[in-house]
Amino acid sequence: MLDAIDNKLLLEVAGLHEIPRGAYNIRKNGQGVGRHTTANIDIVTKTDKPGINVIIKPGTKNESVHIPVILSESMDDLVYNTFEIGENADVLIVAGCGVHNSSNKKAQHDGIHEFFVRKGAKMKYVEKHYGEGDGSGARVLNPTTIIDVEEDGVAELEMAQIKGIDSAKRDTHVKLHKNAKLIVSERLLTYLEQSAESNITVELLEEGSSAQIISRSVAQDKSKQLFHLNLRGYAECRGHIQCDSIIMHDAQVSSIPEISAFHSDAQLIHEAAIGKIASEQLIKLMTLGLTEKEAEDKILEGFLA
Repeated sequence: MLDAIDNKLLLEVAGLHEIPRGAYNIRKNGQGVGRHTTANIDIVTKTDKPGINVIIKPGTKNESVHIPVILSESMDDLVYNTFEIGENADVLIVAGCGVHNSSNKKAQHDGIHEFFVRKGAKMKYVEKHYGEGDGSGARVLNPTTIIDVEEDGVAELEMAQIKGIDSAKRDTHVKLHKNAKLIVSERLLTYLEQSAESNITVELLEEGSSAQIISRSVAQDKSKQLFHLNLRGYAECRGHIQCDSIIMHDAQVSSIPEISAFHSDAQLIHEAAIGKIASEQLIKLMTLGLTEKEAEDKILEGFLA
C-alpha cells in the first residue's frame, strides 16, 4: 500500500514515522488508502464529490486527526474536505501534501478545506507542503481554507512550505464571531524560479473578536512571492498582521496590506518589512568559525523556525 517514497512524504508533511494513533485518513494519488475513526471522531466519504467529512463530537479533548495527501504520480488531484468541530472540543488536525514527481508532466493537488468551529471549541490546524523528485514536471499545490469560528471559539493555523514546490497559491478566508480568536503562523521558502502567492482575508464580524497573523518568508534565486493580507473589522475588535521577508539574489517579493474598518472601535494594524540579511549578523557568526554559507543558512533557519 505505502512504499518508501510514500513513507518519506508522510514524514515530511505530517511528522509520521508510522501509522498514527487516533483518527486518520490517508489519500494517495487521488484515492483513499487508509482510514481509522474513534468514538469521538468520525470520517465519512462524500457522496457528491471527492473528499471527506470529518465530524468531531462536542466536548472531545486531547484527540487528533491526520489527513495527509501524497502524490507519487503526475496527475491533477482535487479534493473537498469539510470539518465539523463540535462545541467545546479541543483538537489537533494535521494536514499537508507531499509530492514526488519524477516525470516530465505536472503533478498538482488542489485541496478545498472548510471548517466550522462551534461555540467554545478550539482547533489547531497544521498544514505543510513538500516537494521532491528528479523529474522536470512541475509540482503544484493550491490550497483553499475557509473557516467560520463561532462565539468563544479559537482557530490556530500553522502553514509551512519549505521545499520543492514549483507553484503554489494559498487562499485563506476566516470569519470570526463574538469573542472568537484567530492565530496564524505562516512560513515560506522559495528558490530557483518557484512562485508562491498567499491571500488571507479575515472578517472580524462581532465584538471581542481578534486576529493575529505572522508571516515570514525567504525568497532566493529568481523566485517570486506575493502576499495579500486583508483585515476587515465590523465591530469592536482587534487585528494585527506582521509580514517579514528576506529577499536574496534576483528574487521578487510583494506584500500588499489592506485593512478596512467599518466600526469606530475596530483596531487594525499591519506591519510589513522586506530586506536582506544584515551584514552584522553574518560577521558575528563568521567570527565564531562558520563559513559565510554556513552563517547564512543558520540565520535563515532561525528566521523560518
